[in-house]
Amino acid sequence: MLTEGTKAPNFSLPESSGGTFSTRAHKGSWLVVYFYPKDNTPGCTREAQDFNASIATFRKLDATLVGISKDTIKSHCTFRDKFALKFPLASDTDLSVQKAFGAYGKKVLYGKEILGTIRCTFIISPKGVIARVFAKVKVDGHVDEVLSALKELQKT
Repeated sequence: MLTEGTKAPNFSLPESSGGTFSTRAHKGSWLVVYFYPKDNTPGCTREAQDFNASIATFRKLDATLVGISKDTIKSHCTFRDKFALKFPLASDTDLSVQKAFGAYGKKVLYGKEILGTIRCTFIISPKGVIARVFAKVKVDGHVDEVLSALKELQKT
């Protein structure tokens, strides 16, 4: 997994609005990238709803939020519409972006070791550097932790 202080990988992925989400288009702004395993699953739904409930705060902090999973654009659109999500969901079907960030690998699910998406979040500074990493995220309280870290980082 990438560490704080390293340059964030540039990427472009198709996203739920029908366009492309590109890090280059957000250069000079704060970017919050969260990786999640699957649309319409209990934990991923709660996490998306929590981020969505705080989207106005992210915008006030001049931070762009994007969720990334290996799901298709069709799946993302269904998920977005079902829960009225107000931020883009990007589709990484070949796992290239997840692997570049270290968000794909071995994890334990129900006591069994498997390969899959590791639920994690990265705050990327306006200079394109990883400013904060949240590895092995627990959904409950996570969005508050991200907002708190973002506010702290913007003070420095």
